[in-house]
Amino acid sequence: MSNQIKPLLMKHYGISPWEINVITSILDKRFKTEDEEIENTYEDKFVSHLEIAFPYSFNDEFFKWFDFKEWDRLKGVFKEMKRRRGDGKAIKIELNFSGDPDINFILQSDQSQWFKMEVEKIDFVVELLPYHLDKDKIPKNVKSVIYNFDQEAARWKIITVFTDVGKFVNSVSGWKLTT
Repeated sequence: MSNQIKPLLMKHYGISPWEINVITSILDKRFKTEDEEIENTYEDKFVSHLEIAFPYSFNDEFFKWFDFKEWDRLKGVFKEMKRRRGDGKAIKIELNFSGDPDINFILQSDQSQWFKMEVEKIDFVVELLPYHLDKDKIPKNVKSVIYNFDQEAARWKIITVFTDVGKFVNSVSGWKLTT
């Protein structure tokens, strides 16, 4: 990891100033945090939305550099945000990591217990990345992957990938190119 402080972009709506302050205090130890309040388009029907774009790759090196203790604090804030809002379409959190490919997580479970599990299991994906990104299992030339939490399997799964050719969605019968 670079010793130079890189900018981290955080976009949000429906997040309290206190929550932004707590998140920023954690992130500012390693990043120059840029905070942008955005409009709620009401398309997703979520009360609150938080998107954090990390300027580093999602890997073991990132978590060692960021510090596992700080990562656990950040996860605790996310779980507390959900607890404060209750069940239902209360909060959606997107965590985007730059890299080759970009790795994106979408946390949006309606029930608090599932949301907590989503948050807790993010860092476990690091160990599974080589398996998930196996070139024989995903489309060629992947630029970005989107993980969604599968409640039936109780684990993160790659649902969507973006390549030079377009957007692919994972289905029971394999990867399907969509428009």
